[in-house]
Amino acid sequence: MNTCPLFSVCGGCKYDFTAPNYRQDKQKLLDKWSAVDEIFWTPGGMRRRADFCFANGVFGFFESETKNIVPVNNCPNLVPQINDILPKLAKLPWSGAGSALVTLCENGIDLAVESNVPYFSGEFKTAVQKLNLLRVSWNGAIVIQNDVPRIRFGEFVVDYPIGAFLQPTVESEQAMRNFVLENAVGAKHVADLFCGIGNFTFALKADGFDIVGPFNKRDLFKKPITVKMLNNYDLVVMDPPRAGALDQCRELAKSDVPRIIYVSCNPATLRRDSEILLNAGYKIIKTAAFDQFVGSVHWEIAIVFQK
Repeated sequence: MNTCPLFSVCGGCKYDFTAPNYRQDKQKLLDKWSAVDEIFWTPGGMRRRADFCFANGVFGFFESETKNIVPVNNCPNLVPQINDILPKLAKLPWSGAGSALVTLCENGIDLAVESNVPYFSGEFKTAVQKLNLLRVSWNGAIVIQNDVPRIRFGEFVVDYPIGAFLQPTVESEQAMRNFVLENAVGAKHVADLFCGIGNFTFALKADGFDIVGPFNKRDLFKKPITVKMLNNYDLVVMDPPRAGALDQCRELAKSDVPRIIYVSCNPATLRRDSEILLNAGYKIIKTAAFDQFVGSVHWEIAIVFQK
């Protein structure tokens, strides 16, 4: 029996993560893609960020396979801090149609709005000023800011850029970081590619490369790290977007990097990129899967390659 009251009503989840057979059902999907050495299961109710939608003054999640919006005042998959503020967000004077990314940061809640209406209204600004939010942005422009939103990675704290990617739960983020650290033992010079704002970078004391964040600004899709640069490292860690790292893997295949840890949320591009590395002489020595997008069809998969 489904126990999530929103399941099959909203389109947020493809599996009822509160059902007793959830893990069994979702693992079947993983088994279709590949066998892994270990699985990390994230508890439900831990999600610290969610992308809501709004149109015609209605705020919530899209109904499954439609553009109808289901009003949501409480989601069992979200942390309590976000659920507490959802009824107030639903009552805001939304104009146009778009998305609202709500993120629980280390020091409070950030709200990033993307709308087909270019500018926020005075009414909207007045309304959000009454809420206890760190920052509110509209199409990248600051509406209000009471403090700089910050994210913690272990002992390190960084500023959170508007709309920057963040793992959906602290628990899965830590599990992925632990896996990478365990398989990075002995590495002295590490490159963290597509590093975002630093989930792996700080812990590895790595050279980080990405477009957004506090590290080296570099668009790795347009300008991958070259073989000459790669050969300075004894470990490369990659966690690219769903598009994968095709051009970067082609460079890695020509390099002398002895170990690569590839983390991916897309089995199709991971399989494509893995073939490039395997054909270049790399061997798979360890794999893991992380159910970080609880309730969805998505798995995060990590593979350790060695040459």
